[in-house]
Amino acid sequence: MNPKFLLSGCFSVWSSFAALAQLPAIGTWQEHLPYHQAIAVDHSSDRIWCATPYSLFSVSLADNSLTRLSKVNGLHATGISAIRVDSVNNKLIIAYTNSDVDVLSGNRVFNVPALRQASIAGDKTVFQVLSYEDTAYFATGLGIVVLDEDKYEIRDSWIIGNAGDTVAVHSLATDGRILFAATDEGLKQAPLHSPALADFHNWTQTGGTAGLGAGPCRQVVVWNGQALVLQGDSVFLQQAGSWQPFYADGWPINGMSVSGGKLLLCEQLHGAGRVLSIGPSGSVDKVLSTPVSALQSPRQAIYVGNEFYVADSVTGLSGWTSNGPEAIIPNSPQSLATGEMTIGANSMLWVASGGADSNWLPLNNHDGLYRFDGTQWTNYNGTIYPTLDSLFDFVTVAIDPVDSAVWAGSFGEGLLRIRPDNSFSIFAGNGTVAPVQGQPSAYRVGGLAFDREGNEWIANYGAAGDLLLRTAAGAWIPISIPFPHTENAVSQIVVDNNERVWIVSPGGNGLFCYDHGPSLDNIADDQWKYYRTGTGAGNLPDDHVYSIVKDRGGLIWVGTVNGIGVIPCTANVFSGGGCDAVWPIVQFDNFAGYLFSGQPVQAMAVDGADRKWIGTNNGVWLISPDAQKIIYHFTSDSTPLLSNDVRHIAVDPSTGEVYFATAKGICSFRSTATSGAGTNSKVLVFPNPVPPGYTGAIAIRGLVEDAIVKITGLDGRLIYQTRALGGQAVWNGRDYAGRQVVTGIYLVLVSDDSRQEKMATKIIFIGK
Repeated sequence: MNPKFLLSGCFSVWSSFAALAQLPAIGTWQEHLPYHQAIAVDHSSDRIWCATPYSLFSVSLADNSLTRLSKVNGLHATGISAIRVDSVNNKLIIAYTNSDVDVLSGNRVFNVPALRQASIAGDKTVFQVLSYEDTAYFATGLGIVVLDEDKYEIRDSWIIGNAGDTVAVHSLATDGRILFAATDEGLKQAPLHSPALADFHNWTQTGGTAGLGAGPCRQVVVWNGQALVLQGDSVFLQQAGSWQPFYADGWPINGMSVSGGKLLLCEQLHGAGRVLSIGPSGSVDKVLSTPVSALQSPRQAIYVGNEFYVADSVTGLSGWTSNGPEAIIPNSPQSLATGEMTIGANSMLWVASGGADSNWLPLNNHDGLYRFDGTQWTNYNGTIYPTLDSLFDFVTVAIDPVDSAVWAGSFGEGLLRIRPDNSFSIFAGNGTVAPVQGQPSAYRVGGLAFDREGNEWIANYGAAGDLLLRTAAGAWIPISIPFPHTENAVSQIVVDNNERVWIVSPGGNGLFCYDHGPSLDNIADDQWKYYRTGTGAGNLPDDHVYSIVKDRGGLIWVGTVNGIGVIPCTANVFSGGGCDAVWPIVQFDNFAGYLFSGQPVQAMAVDGADRKWIGTNNGVWLISPDAQKIIYHFTSDSTPLLSNDVRHIAVDPSTGEVYFATAKGICSFRSTATSGAGTNSKVLVFPNPVPPGYTGAIAIRGLVEDAIVKITGLDGRLIYQTRALGGQAVWNGRDYAGRQVVTGIYLVLVSDDSRQEKMATKIIFIGK
C-alpha cells in the first residue's frame, strides 16, 4: 500500500486551474490530457465520475464544477481501464491499463500495485470492477482478483477456467448471495461467501443450460433481484432457474448497466449511437438518440437525479435532461499528440495530432491541430471547422516569421495555412504541394521550416520534387534531391545559421544538407551533401534518423536509433574537407560512453541556456550545453511524466515551460532556463511577494543573456549571487550559509558581461 495525498489544487474549480496554468512555479508539472473520449461513468453522493482512456475527472452535482485527477495531483498512473464507486464507504476504485490500482478515499490516494507487479503469464487487464461489502472484485483477463478495501491489499485471486486454467472474466455482479461471472467460457456462478472460490470446481457453468447459450458472455448485471446477461447482442433474464430472452432489437449493444432503478443499454449502429432505458416488463420507456453528434459510440450510462449521464468513446461525457444533451468535457486537446509541436509568439503552443506508421503510411487520424494559449486549448478539425474535413494526419507545424500565420503539413492531403484572423487556405496540387509518385490523390507533407527571410521549406514526401520551396513572395519551386532514397522519403527540416537546409530522410535513408547558393531559383549554384554512417560519409551513429535540432551555437544535433551525433562545423560542410558528425561522450555515474548509444533518440529540443532536452523510450533527459553532464532524468516511475515513451518536445523560450508529447498524452514541466532578453527592462519575479512559509524556487525572468544576478539587502549587503540560465535566474530564498532570509525587501542587481550593474527589481518576503 502506498498512500499519497492529493494536492489541494486537485479539487479546485476551473478558474483556479486556469490561474495556476498562467504562472506555475519552477519545478512544477501540469497535465494536458485529452478528455474528449469517455469509456466509463459512475457516481457518488455528490459527484459524477468519468474515465477516459487517458484521464479521470469529476463533476460536482452541487455546482457543476469540474475536477481533474492525474499523476500531477496524486494518481499513480495514466490510462484507465475501469472505475467503480463504493458508495457505502465513499471510495473510488481506479484500475489502469497497466494493471495498477488506486483507491481514492477522501483526499488520499492509496496505491495497490500487487496486480501490476505480479509475475503472472497472461492478460492482467482489468475489464470491470464490482464493489460489495468492503471488497472489490476485479474481472480480468486471467480470472477474478479480490481486493480488501479496508487494508488496501490484494486478498485473493481465483482462476475459474473449466479445466482450472485462466479464462477472461469480462463482468461480475451479485445479488448478495450468488456471484455471477460473464466469461469467455460462458456464464459462471458461485456462492458469494463460499470460502473456496479459488477452486474452480466450486463454480457452476450456467451457459449452455436452461435456455442460455454456451458461447462467451460479455456482461452480467443484477436488476430488481434478478440476473441479466448480455450474450452476443441479446439480453437474457434469469427467472425460476431458467433463462428467457429479455431484449434484442438488432442493434449491437456496447454496454449494459443498472442505475437509478433503470436498466440502461448502450447501442451503436453504423456510426450512430443511442441509449435505451428499459422498464421492468422489457419495454423501452426512453430513448436517448438525438442529435447524432451527441452519441456515436456510447459505452456506459447512469441515471442520477432525473438526469442521464452517458460516456461515449467518441463524443465524451454528456448529460441528458428534458431539454436534451449537454456536453461535459474539460477544456483539453482533442486527443493524443503524435505529430510535432512548436511555440509561436505570446507562448502559443501548436500541436499536430497525426502521424505515420512504421512503414510511413498515414494513420488516418482526423483529430487535427491543437492550440494552447497557457490556459485554454482550441481544437482545429473537420468536426469544428467543416473546411478541414478532408485534411488528416497533421504531422508537422511551423510559424511564418513574417505574418505569424500557422502552417501545418498533412500526411495525406497537403498543406494548411491558418492566418491570424482564423481564415484557412489549403494547398494541394495546382503547382503547390505535389502528389506522391504513382498516387495522384495523396499529398504528403512530412516537415516544415522557415528561414530568416520568410522562405518556407517543405518536405514533400514521395513527390518527384521532394524538397519544395515556397518563397516569401509566394512562388512555389520544387527541388529534387539528387541522391537515391527509398520512396523519396523526407520528413523533418531544420534551417541552420548559414541558411542551409537539413532534411531527414526516414526509413534508414540518413540526412541531407542543401545550400541553395546566392540565388533561390537557380539550381546551377546549388550544393548537396548526403550524411550517412561511416567516416567521410557523414559519420552518423546510424542511418535511421529520428530527430534533428539546431542549438544556440549553430550546431546540428542528430538523434538516431543508436544515439546522437553532432555536426559541429556547419560552415564547412561544403569546404575544407567537409564536416562529419562527432559522437559526444557523456559521464554517467562511474561510466562514460557515447551519448545515448543504443537508445532511439525520438525527440530533441534546446532551451534558453542551450541545454538539450532529449526524449527516448526510456524517459526524458536534460543534458548540459556541451553534453558533458546529465542534469535531469525524468521517468514515469519517478516523476509525473505520463509515459516513458516521449515522442516530441517543445520548449517555450519566454517562460521555460517544457512540453512533452508522450504515448499517453501531453504534460509539461516548468524549467529553470529562458531565452535572454535584449535588456533588463522587463524583469519579472515570481512569486513576489514571497508568501509565508514558501520554500520553493524563486524565478527572476526577463534578464539579458547569462546575466550576473546579485541579491542584496537595502543596505547593500550581498545575500546571494548567481548567473542566469539564458534569461532566467533561480534562487531558493537562502543566503550563502543556507539560512532562510527574513521578512523584508531585497534588491535584485543585474549586470551583463560588460560588468555594468543596474538595479532591476525588488523582492518582498512576508513573514508569518
